[in-house]
Amino acid sequence: MIIRLFVDDALAAGARVALSADQSRYLRTVMRRGPGDALKIFNARDGEFDATLDTVGKKDAAAALGDRSRAPPALRDLELLFAPVKRAAVEMIVQKGAELGVTQFAPVVTARTNAARLNVDRLVAIAIEATEQCGRLDPPRVSAPQPLTSALDAAPADRLIVFADEAGDDPNAPWGGEAGRAAPMLQSLAERAPPPAGASILIGPEGGFTPAERAALRARDSVAAVTLGPRILRADTAAIAALSLWQAACGDWR
Repeated sequence: MIIRLFVDDALAAGARVALSADQSRYLRTVMRRGPGDALKIFNARDGEFDATLDTVGKKDAAAALGDRSRAPPALRDLELLFAPVKRAAVEMIVQKGAELGVTQFAPVVTARTNAARLNVDRLVAIAIEATEQCGRLDPPRVSAPQPLTSALDAAPADRLIVFADEAGDDPNAPWGGEAGRAAPMLQSLAERAPPPAGASILIGPEGGFTPAERAALRARDSVAAVTLGPRILRADTAAIAALSLWQAACGDWR
């Protein structure tokens, strides 16, 4: 197995690049690699390069770059807006979202969000690890939590926001009853032109969105309210399901 490592420094054929202490420890103690072993070094700006491990110590390592094997990708803009939940679920969202092509993770605080504090640095590390594993070149960005209204107001007017709306309109029925339910996601996407300014997928908190939040979201022209099926999904499951449907209908699974 060829190991892939993300390095944010400038990359070029013939260059020698320094690796971090964590990368050195991973190569030496986990993967048992030594000088002369082959690996891949990459970033989204310069592409991916064949490389040879030059030195590997307890705290540092270096690699010599050969030819570029892959050019920088044409990035597809796919943002995931999600209300933070428990740590393990958030980490699952970031790991699997990176594998499913998310370019930006944007945690949003809603009225019913009960876990607004996140370790952003750890989530960035998880996103990079998933990028190395799945073969992409562009690690997703992870932003700090912000109010949902701020994230929506900052979005371009022509950016499609796919809102996972699992509730109905009846306040006296479980999950709002059957009236006012959103259209299935694949049906809704089939009825819309591909978004020119990228797309965002919005997943709510464990308790769902409030009636006021639902009404405000549905009032926006750029928002497509959709359902992910007849069952109530956990936030991490909903994120994975929505991203999979997006890639199947509009993304790079076609």
